[in-house]
Amino acid sequence: MNVFKLPDLGEGLQDSEIVEWHVAVGDTVKEDQPLVAVETAKAIVDIPCPQGGRINKLYGKAGDIVQVGKPLVEFAAESAPSGDRGTVVGSVETGSNVVKETPTAVGQSGIGFKATPAVRALAHRMDVDLSIVTPSGADGTITATDIQRVAKILAEAGPLEPLRGVRRAMARTMVQAHAEVADVTVCDDADIHAWSNATDVTLRLIRAIITACKAEPSLNAWYDSHAIGRRVLANIDLGIAVDTKDGLFVPVLRNVGGLSPAELRAALNRLKKQVIERTIPPEELRGYTFTLSNFGTFGGRYADPVVVPPTVAILGAGRIRDEVVAAAGKAAVHRVMPLSLTFDHRAVTGGEATRFLAATIDDLEQAD
Repeated sequence: MNVFKLPDLGEGLQDSEIVEWHVAVGDTVKEDQPLVAVETAKAIVDIPCPQGGRINKLYGKAGDIVQVGKPLVEFAAESAPSGDRGTVVGSVETGSNVVKETPTAVGQSGIGFKATPAVRALAHRMDVDLSIVTPSGADGTITATDIQRVAKILAEAGPLEPLRGVRRAMARTMVQAHAEVADVTVCDDADIHAWSNATDVTLRLIRAIITACKAEPSLNAWYDSHAIGRRVLANIDLGIAVDTKDGLFVPVLRNVGGLSPAELRAALNRLKKQVIERTIPPEELRGYTFTLSNFGTFGGRYADPVVVPPTVAILGAGRIRDEVVAAAGKAAVHRVMPLSLTFDHRAVTGGEATRFLAATIDDLEQAD
C-alpha cells in the first residue's frame, strides 16, 4: 500500500483541519485531481492527488485536525494480490483526542506550581490544568480542594471548545506577537471637519498612511529578531484587518502607493468579497508591510492594536464622533477621528512613531 501524508503547506503551521473530502473509499482517482480541502492559517486549500489509483482508506473526517507528516490517504497498490493488506504507515486518531491539546501558559510551566504529588495526580485524573488554579494553601500551595473547585466550575461550563481554523491561527499569532514584540502605543485625534459627507473613510486612511510612510519610511519595515536588524521597504503592501464570523483576516493590498483611488476601492471590494466567501488565495494573506485596522466601524475610541512580526507598526482608527474643540479661539463642534498607532520599539524610535502619527493626522485633516 502507498500512504500519502499531510504535506507542509508552506505557512509554518504544524497541522491543518479537514474541511471536506473530495473522494471516497473505493474511488479511482487521477493524479492532480482535488483530494481534500483543508483549512490552514486563514484560507481553505485544496490538496491534489499525488498519484492516480484507487482509494483504499481515508484517515480522518471533516472537522479533524491532522498533524503535518501524518497519514491522509492510503492508495491500493495495483500490483498487490487479492487480500494483501499492505502496510499502513501510522494512523490518525479521531474524536476529541485529535484536537485536545495541553494548554500552554505564557511565562509559566507546571513545574513552577506548588502542589504535592498526590494533588498533581488528582489534577491529572480530573483533567485540570494547574496553571488555571488559584492556590489557597499555605505559601501558595495548590490543595486538593482547589482542584475539586476548579473541576466543578469546568464541568458546569461544559466541554472545552477547541479553536479551529482562523481562530486557531490567530491564537498562535497573538502568542508569538506577545512573546516577541516590544510594543508601544501612541494615540491622538484627527479633526476631519473639512471632509465632505461622501468621503470614503478607508481610502482617506490609506492615503494618509502612504503620506506618513513617505515622511517616516522606518515604519514600513520588517524586523529580523534573529539578526537584530530591520529592512525598510520601498513598496507599501498594506494589510487590511477584516472581521468575519470565522475570525480575523488580513488580506493584502499590494503597492498601495502606485494605485489610484478607483483602483484601491476596486481592490478592497474584491479582497473583502473573497474573504467573506473564503475563496481568497493564501498568497493574498501574506507579506504585508504595514497594517490598518479600522475598528471604529464597529465601535471603540482608542485601542492597543497588535503588531504581528515581522512588521513593525499598525494603525488603528476608532469611531468618528462629534466633539467640542477650540476653533479660531472659540468652541465649535467638529467631527473627530481617534487614532492609535502601535509600533515595535525594537525597530522604531518614539520620535519616528510620533512623527509618523503627526504626518497621518496632517493628511487626514486636509479637505477632500
